[in-house]
Amino acid sequence: MSVKVNSELAERIREKTGENVYLCYQCAKCTSGCPLAEFFDMAPNQVLGAAQLGLEKELFDAKTPWLCASCQTCTTRCPQGVDLARIMDFIVSDAVQRGIKPKVPEVAVFNKVFLRDVNLIGRSYELGLIAEVDLRNLTLVRDMPLGVAMIRKGQVAMLPEVVRPRWRPAGSAHAERPKNEVGYYPGCSLHGVGQSYDRSAQACLKALGMKPVEPEGWVCCGSTPAHRLDANQATRLPLMNLDLLDQQGFRDVALPCAACFNRFQVTLHELRAEPDRRGQFETEMGRVYPDRVVVHSLLGYVVEQLGLEKVRARVKRPLAGLSVACYYGCLLTRPPRITGSGEAEYPRMMDQAMAAVGAQPVDWDLKTTCCGASLALTRTDIIVKLCERILANARARGAEMIVVACPLCSTNLESRQDQMPRELRTPIVYFTQLMAVAFGLEGEAGLQHNMVDARPLLRERVGRGERTA
Repeated sequence: MSVKVNSELAERIREKTGENVYLCYQCAKCTSGCPLAEFFDMAPNQVLGAAQLGLEKELFDAKTPWLCASCQTCTTRCPQGVDLARIMDFIVSDAVQRGIKPKVPEVAVFNKVFLRDVNLIGRSYELGLIAEVDLRNLTLVRDMPLGVAMIRKGQVAMLPEVVRPRWRPAGSAHAERPKNEVGYYPGCSLHGVGQSYDRSAQACLKALGMKPVEPEGWVCCGSTPAHRLDANQATRLPLMNLDLLDQQGFRDVALPCAACFNRFQVTLHELRAEPDRRGQFETEMGRVYPDRVVVHSLLGYVVEQLGLEKVRARVKRPLAGLSVACYYGCLLTRPPRITGSGEAEYPRMMDQAMAAVGAQPVDWDLKTTCCGASLALTRTDIIVKLCERILANARARGAEMIVVACPLCSTNLESRQDQMPRELRTPIVYFTQLMAVAFGLEGEAGLQHNMVDARPLLRERVGRGERTA
């Protein structure tokens, strides 16, 4: 039987993404490392195989691209350097543009509502997003108890913040910022579900001698829905923020959210690698972007820029004997050519920060395994299974608590614990919350907002009878 290979699809992928699917020789590393492969109807390496053969119908009939969490594991581990995550984005966006019915409708609804809100008001409105997605996907009754619990814990902003997403007029940059000021881009979640992260992060930076300053008029980074539906918008939104930072005189920016950090880094990488595309955006802006803002994750800024010696010197109440599993998630380190990480598979930076405040980081297996990312609202079955594995592995390695540096990781790991075995119940805390406690800033740690209360355990470790707010 003869097989006719049609290269039209492969050529379209290369034109839109720059990726050459024919580089793939089917080693299947993408599939063997994919944390979501068991939920797919077409394995990641089969996606590339179908693209090589031009099997367009089979590819666009698959659920796999819609369920991909963009964790970058496949992109990081591909020996040929094929960015499969970007190809998954292309398949979804191309299907939407061509009017092909989405194979996972609930994910399509989430993407559409998220990006519509961002385009209208500039930032994600979490409460409205959750309510509309649940209503349209008929899951409101399922998620109502969790929503009520999050509201009671103060994790939800009741009203949206409106900032129009548009290029600001060119103007002279603000006067040079004082040396103790750093640009601080919170991202949408730190004004919502991650409010305790925001509060503790700002308190820790101030305790370490820095004044975090939000750029005026910042907009959403676009997150997964942007790069899934509109590659230009996925670059435009972070660039708007970088341009704002530059105009306002910042030369460094610290980003608490791992997803925001990754989107900013991807944007810088694309602008530097694709001069024609950069020229397109600079035409829209009406000026040349000078590319002088250095992007740091908040974790990286604390450890590498401020330094662990400064952290140790600020400790007043060491977290002696507290065993923690440091969970980095997907996007703080991957892919390394974007993030600049020298330890993409087994990072140690957060472990070092926690050791500096007296905690005992454990060695464990799943510190960069995906939690399910933006599938939180749409495929809770996947979230529960992935997070169960993460919690079980951390507990098996002796951890009493899991430390995170991303609001989405925090939400996924703690919000569905009521659907998991009781023995897996584990406090999930931001690294800045533990630093705040160790610095003697209990009132700024925001631990009262956590869904799984970490305070009883911290009272045991920090000292009996001492108050942990």
